[in-house]
Amino acid sequence: MRIAVLVSVIALMASGCGKRAVDYRVDTPTAGHIKIAVDESLKPLMEAEIDAFEGLYKDAHIDAIYTSEDEAIQLVLKDTARIAIVTRKIRKEEQSVLDTQRLVPNQVSIAKDGLALIVHKNNPDSLFSLDELKAILEGKTTDWKQLNPKGKSAKIEVVFDHPNSGIIRHLRDSLGDFGNLPANCFGVNTNEAVVNYVSKKENAIGLIGVSWISDNDDSTSNRFLGQIKVAGVRRGEGEYYEPYQAYIAQKVYPLSREIFMVSRETKARLGSGFVAFVASEKGQRVVLKLGLVPMTMPIRIVEIKREPIH
Repeated sequence: MRIAVLVSVIALMASGCGKRAVDYRVDTPTAGHIKIAVDESLKPLMEAEIDAFEGLYKDAHIDAIYTSEDEAIQLVLKDTARIAIVTRKIRKEEQSVLDTQRLVPNQVSIAKDGLALIVHKNNPDSLFSLDELKAILEGKTTDWKQLNPKGKSAKIEVVFDHPNSGIIRHLRDSLGDFGNLPANCFGVNTNEAVVNYVSKKENAIGLIGVSWISDNDDSTSNRFLGQIKVAGVRRGEGEYYEPYQAYIAQKVYPLSREIFMVSRETKARLGSGFVAFVASEKGQRVVLKLGLVPMTMPIRIVEIKREPIH
């Protein structure tokens, strides 16, 4: 049934893109006005997808609310937003809320990205194992000298976006539960604030979505890369990898994650049209251009000149 709906949505989207006066009573796959809720770590990707979609369909207007992962899903459950863009599927208790509304959400995987660890550009320590990262988040490792006995002593600070962040939730899923975060691990509201904090604090580690630094053609991405250093991460005793597109695609970067569009729409309306667009070739090319890994189109992996860090 969902395949049939998706095919009909794409057919309607192909029917034309002429500009006309906006009628907010209209709600079709290519016209109307809706709100969506987005995990803030995915903001660069969704801004690019919305720009591409609205550029193609002049009568489509999508307002994005950038917030924490949990709040994004709550906004969909409350029917404040039609779609949540997050890095997990909804949980059993969240589905039970939709069951009372007789809704089965459409959950579409659209891309893979990664969590990036960043440090100050002058920090000589930019390699972390997953075990070392977990020890920091547990509060067992609190000083840089514990990571590098030859380095200088300084208190480690870890900054991320939100307390209910998809970033922290993904780390719990990847590393195992590490309990309550210690006082030296805290949120600063946005990924941009994380970069700004780390750029000024030599003792800080930042956790951000990789799309904030993966687009080589984006001025903001390049500005951020000029302010910080991207750390290499390894699993066990393996090689260190940075969150490059190819390493995420090859599943060797340890902190990769999947991105989902969770829609409460059951008919061919604007939300369904936007999901269909992002999952289509045009939308997936936006994913590819941002340095992420598309889910519904093949990509060609070329040889990477830079070798993994040892």
